[in-house]
Amino acid sequence: MPVPEKTDEPSPTSGEEPGFLVSQQTREATSRLPWIIAAAVVIVAVGVWILVGGRVNPDLPSTGTGMAPADPYAASLPIGGLQMSEANTFSGAKVTYIDGQITNTGNRTLTAITVQVGFHSDVGQYAQRLAVPLSLIRTRQPYVDIEPVSAAPIEPGQQRDFRLIFDTVPPDWNQQYPEIRVISVHSK
Repeated sequence: MPVPEKTDEPSPTSGEEPGFLVSQQTREATSRLPWIIAAAVVIVAVGVWILVGGRVNPDLPSTGTGMAPADPYAASLPIGGLQMSEANTFSGAKVTYIDGQITNTGNRTLTAITVQVGFHSDVGQYAQRLAVPLSLIRTRQPYVDIEPVSAAPIEPGQQRDFRLIFDTVPPDWNQQYPEIRVISVHSK
């Protein structure tokens, strides 16, 4: 029995072209595909922005031209006895240290302190501003060892030695003591 040949003529039973439904569905699927891809790209972009660029840490300063506002408890935390030093690492990089004392003249036990350090340039503007956690000096011999404030909370009336460590300082820094401001305090 011979196999009937396929033709592009309408089938006698349906009254429509044989490829009408197939071609209509294909056109609808391909016309929606770019929109689905565009929506997926937008969703992924918004997700990445939220995860990476949209984070706001209230402990860190804004990117304005000045320093972040001081924490209200900062008035109870005078900083003094500042000393700066530099050291070279084994790899030849230079590290800058700022040592000092902080005194808790308030009535709260402190578990974390964040300071902003502003290095000035020769023209009096900020060459660099960094927010860093304050680290307390635990021991000085045989080397200076530091720990976070949370490891040894600062009680009211206590004075503690601290160290701030900077791997890089701006090349246009004026070599004067930077401005140090307490911008965040956490307590028990």
